[in-house]
Amino acid sequence: MGVSVDEAVSTGPVRDHTPPARRFGGRGRSVLEIALLTVLAVVMLFPVLWMIETSIKENRDVYAIPAKFFDFTVTLDHFKDVFVASGGRSALSVSFLNSVVVAGVSTVLATVLGVPAAWAYSRFAVKAKKDQLFFILSTRFMPPVVVVIPIFLMYRQFGLIDTKLGLILIYTAFNVPFTIWMMKGFVDEVPAEYEDAAMLDGYTRLQAFWRFTLPLLLPGIAATAVFALIFSWNEFVFAIFLTSSDDVRTAPPAIAGLIGGTTVDWGLVAAASVVFALPVLVFAYLVRKHLVAGVTLGAVRR
Repeated sequence: MGVSVDEAVSTGPVRDHTPPARRFGGRGRSVLEIALLTVLAVVMLFPVLWMIETSIKENRDVYAIPAKFFDFTVTLDHFKDVFVASGGRSALSVSFLNSVVVAGVSTVLATVLGVPAAWAYSRFAVKAKKDQLFFILSTRFMPPVVVVIPIFLMYRQFGLIDTKLGLILIYTAFNVPFTIWMMKGFVDEVPAEYEDAAMLDGYTRLQAFWRFTLPLLLPGIAATAVFALIFSWNEFVFAIFLTSSDDVRTAPPAIAGLIGGTTVDWGLVAAASVVFALPVLVFAYLVRKHLVAGVTLGAVRR
C-alpha cells in the first residue's frame, strides 16, 4: 500500500521552519530590552548610590577634585552626628522621632476613618453618592501651598501652631480622601453576598463587616497605608509653615535646614537623607506581600 505525501510529512521528523532571522531576532530583542532596562536602572539609582557613598566618606574625600568613587576612607561619623551631637541628642534625631510619631499616628487615623467610610459608600445607597465622592477627592486637587495660609491663620486662632497635634490633624485630613477613594475600589471587589450570608446566620451588619469583609481587605489596607505613610513622611510645606521649634519640626524641613550659609556639610546631609529613607523602605518591605496583593486586587475581573 502506498503512503501519501501528507502521511509521509506527518510521520517524518519535525523540523523548525522558522526563518533564522526571526528566531535570533526574538533573542536579540530580549537582550536589547535587558540592556536598556539595566542602563535605565543605573541612571535612576545613581543619585541614591551617590548619596550612600557620600554619607560614608570623610569630608576631605567629599570635596575632593576630581571626585573619588572608590579610593576613599570609609567613616560613620556622619551617621553619628545625625543622632548624637556634642551636647547630647542632635536636633536631627528629635526631628526623625517627630516624623515617626506624626506620620505613624496620622496614617493610623486616616486608615481607621477611611476604611469604614469607603465600606459605607460601597455598600449603602447614599444620596448624591457620586457628587460626595467627587467633593471628597477634590480636596486633594489643590497643592498644600495654596491652603497653607488659611490653615496657618486657623491654627493660630486655636493654638495649634508649633504642635505635633496640628501636624497630625492636617496630615490626617489630607490622607482621609485618598484612603476613601483607594479603599472603595477594594471594597467593591469583595462580594456583598458574604455579608448577606453572615447576616442570615445571625450576625449584625457591623459584625459581618468585621469578621468576614475586613480580613479580605487587609492587602488593600496595607497598600493604602503605605501610600498614606509616604505622603505624611515626605510632606514639607505644612511642616515648615506650621512649625518652628526643633522639638516639633519633622525631618524634611530639618534636613533642608542643613543646606545654607557659607559651607554645607554634604556628608551630614547625605547621612540624614539615608536615615530618613530607611523607615518607609522597611515598612514597605514588611508589608510587601500585602502590598503586591493590594495593588493587583481587581486587576482580573470574573
